[in-house]
Amino acid sequence: MNHCPCTLWLTGLSAAGKTTLADALAHAFAARGVACEVLDGDIVRQKLSRDLGFSRRDRSENIRRVAQLCQQLNDTGIVAIAALISPYRADRAMARRIIKKNRFIEVYLATPLRVCEARDPKGLYKRARAGEIANFTGIGDAYEAPRSPELSFDTSWQPLSDCVAATLRILEMRDAPVQDRD
Repeated sequence: MNHCPCTLWLTGLSAAGKTTLADALAHAFAARGVACEVLDGDIVRQKLSRDLGFSRRDRSENIRRVAQLCQQLNDTGIVAIAALISPYRADRAMARRIIKKNRFIEVYLATPLRVCEARDPKGLYKRARAGEIANFTGIGDAYEAPRSPELSFDTSWQPLSDCVAATLRILEMRDAPVQDRD
């Protein structure tokens, strides 16, 4: 698989399937010999953005930092997979500008809130409903769904393998031919 380095920006509610899809895509890229880096929201918060909270301003700064890192990865030929809630349209638009429009592929995990709450692997929805977590996206704070993402998946019924295949297809359509070099 030839590839033009790009950023797959996976957005959606907590427990929508972003990390699962990111890891599956990373595995598919590795099998094809394509260098990629997964930037998972939880890990980013522990490293790159450990000094930030969850205010709107801090969330925007987190997105800006991740977008700049994605741009740097793309500039070195690496596919970046950012798996972040990134709840605000304005922040995702900022990320698209930083990364460059032709390298940014927005992938919306449109899994319904009721399904995400039922999954709730970390117990965050339960804690947010109990008032223990303020401004939790989908409960105490809004999630602004993308208006026209390049891809959209509902992992409550779409198999992971179909999501991976559709993502790889869109990347193959976007790839520019690579000339052989002797």
